[in-house]
Amino acid sequence: MYEILIQNLEFESVIGILDFEREKEQKVRVDCSIKYENKDNFIDYAQVVKDIKSIMIEEKFALLEDALDIMIEFLKEKFSSIKEIKMTIYKPEILADCLVSVTKLKKF
Repeated sequence: MYEILIQNLEFESVIGILDFEREKEQKVRVDCSIKYENKDNFIDYAQVVKDIKSIMIEEKFALLEDALDIMIEFLKEKFSSIKEIKMTIYKPEILADCLVSVTKLKKF
């Protein structure tokens, strides 16, 4: 089994349910692990990064959970050889005294 790791992907996006979160973009960070078996079935990690960023920025999700669900399903549809995806979305600046995130692991 092979594994692609995307770590510390940072960009700004509208995400959250609170009024101030809907008004302006905030920094988000994404970590993603993609496991696949067939090395001949190419997964373009640069395209994965581009897709994650564009989906997050365009969709302006209210919930981190919704963002994870949509992005994971999109990537599986695009790259059928994926056997497992683990993705974490962090909101590094939302609270002053800690780092908050939500993680989803999906096996296919």
